[in-house]
Amino acid sequence: MPHEIVVFLGPSCEREAAESVLRAHFLPPAARGDLTAAAEDGARIITLIDGVFFQESAVGHREVLAALASGVRVIGASSMGALRAAELDSLGMEGVGVIYRLYRDGVLISDDEVALVYDPETYLALSEPLVNIRCTLKNAEERGIISHDDAEHLLGIARSLYFPDRTYPHLCEVARTTLSPAMLDSFLEFTRLHAVDQKREDALAALRRTKDLAQELLIK
Repeated sequence: MPHEIVVFLGPSCEREAAESVLRAHFLPPAARGDLTAAAEDGARIITLIDGVFFQESAVGHREVLAALASGVRVIGASSMGALRAAELDSLGMEGVGVIYRLYRDGVLISDDEVALVYDPETYLALSEPLVNIRCTLKNAEERGIISHDDAEHLLGIARSLYFPDRTYPHLCEVARTTLSPAMLDSFLEFTRLHAVDQKREDALAALRRTKDLAQELLIK
């Protein structure tokens, strides 16, 4: 029996939360050829959230376009999905969420913004995506935890770190030679309770949009 709704999901959102939003066939982060296989197996909606970046060949533009040409609706958000949607929304792919819009508008450019390392068995994130750090710094600034200049300085340090090394404790450790230790302690405490997980929020938004679209297309 074909799976009419296919979602490629990994570390951006925990599976239990995803399944509470949408009934679908959930697959691991997509690699080159996976969207083609899903379309050929009968998918009517493909929601691309997570995909591989460095260890394997990434999802190709041509396979997204081929799926769209065959009548499959393709939604992208959060991570690899946001990247591909920003590149292909004028050709029919639908983007959802803040990260998609930041790529679409040219605020974000590099794949590095959404890259992270994770446990391949549990999909537990072991580093913090730069885009999440950006959003957390903005939130901390808006709440008066850090100044605008301190937020910009911390963002510059985060950008300079290799993506597997991006964690809030390591970021604050590196920053201690140039910024106030008291401010950094306050910021680190803030991240423990109020860190923004924009990738997760966008993933959930994409799942809700997928559910709405399935209802429009009368897919059960």
